[in-house]
Amino acid sequence: MSAVPLKAVPITPEVVALPRRAAEEGLPDLVGLDREAMRLALIEAGTPEKMARMRTGQVWQWIYHRGVRDFEAMTNLAKDYRALLARNFRVSRPEIVTRQISADGTRKYLLRVAGGSEIEAVYIPETDRGTLCVSSQVGCTLTCSFCHTGTQRLVRNLTAAEIVGQILVARDDLEEWGKGPLDRRLISNIVLMGMGEPLYNFENVRDAMRIAMDNEGLSLSRRRITLSTSGVVPEIARVGEEINCLLAISFHATTDEVRDKLVPINRKWNIAELLDACRAYPRLSNAERITFEYVMLKGVNDSDADARRLVKLISGIPAKINLIPFNPWPGSPYERSDPDRIEAFARIVNRAGYASPVRTPRGEDIMAACGQLKSASERARRARGGEAAAPA
Repeated sequence: MSAVPLKAVPITPEVVALPRRAAEEGLPDLVGLDREAMRLALIEAGTPEKMARMRTGQVWQWIYHRGVRDFEAMTNLAKDYRALLARNFRVSRPEIVTRQISADGTRKYLLRVAGGSEIEAVYIPETDRGTLCVSSQVGCTLTCSFCHTGTQRLVRNLTAAEIVGQILVARDDLEEWGKGPLDRRLISNIVLMGMGEPLYNFENVRDAMRIAMDNEGLSLSRRRITLSTSGVVPEIARVGEEINCLLAISFHATTDEVRDKLVPINRKWNIAELLDACRAYPRLSNAERITFEYVMLKGVNDSDADARRLVKLISGIPAKINLIPFNPWPGSPYERSDPDRIEAFARIVNRAGYASPVRTPRGEDIMAACGQLKSASERARRARGGEAAAPA
């Protein structure tokens, strides 16, 4: 497959002028605030307290249902009030550096956030859904040996505005604003499986997903949001209690010896501790199963014995196992398991009563597949002659 040539999304100066001026002036951002925080911010800016809740609802819908960035376009607000908003606030987006479109329709966005750091988000269209893979950190701290993102140093956590901003950027690009409840959603699912470990940035991830689930804005169902963790055991219960979304575990091995190498966080919280946390996950049921992600590495974790151990380990946990053919990247020390080996592994898991779909790699030609996020930003940074400055 060949990729559509790398290209920047065309953005006219008129579209970006007002947000850029606001950013330069250091005005506070309304994106990323929850409703109460937005209400208090509007009051502080001069909104009469008795009108603040109504104004919050109006502004919220413009930002998250209509996708409006320019206060002047919020036409159900009086002109003087729009001017007040413009003097005091901004409505931001991460900046699109490049957009690539794969031969299979997958879109990868290289986005610049505050301080010049860069992240990647990926949109994957399917016949029955459209999934946006969102990043939670600039870089990653976990150093999983099969994952390209894990070779990139951690710069910082993303803010709630920068996390939810990835959704806004993708909806801009897909022209998906203002649709009604019966319209087909191009972005119907969110997976927190991009750059970073979401549970090392829990509060910002939680706040962003609460905005995504708000019924008067982006209006995504909690059951269409999946958070993937490599195993930050103490935070797992909070996902069910405070975000209430679906849970995925980046599992990948059936012995502590192998998992210690593949997913080094296992040395802190081992397989037994991780599975105990899964069994205690709030709302766990056959209707809301945990997904165990299992990358298939040739000669490392793909034997029949591994498959039998896997089903024994997760016995009693309502679960499905996503088998992920390894997606290679330059310099990776692993190879993808052979198709026959993956199918044999899947049969053993399936006979034990667990759904075991084999994930079809998407966006490989633009390095957008699972475990590949990093290379485009690294190459682009080198081409520009240096590393982006990390924010203070």
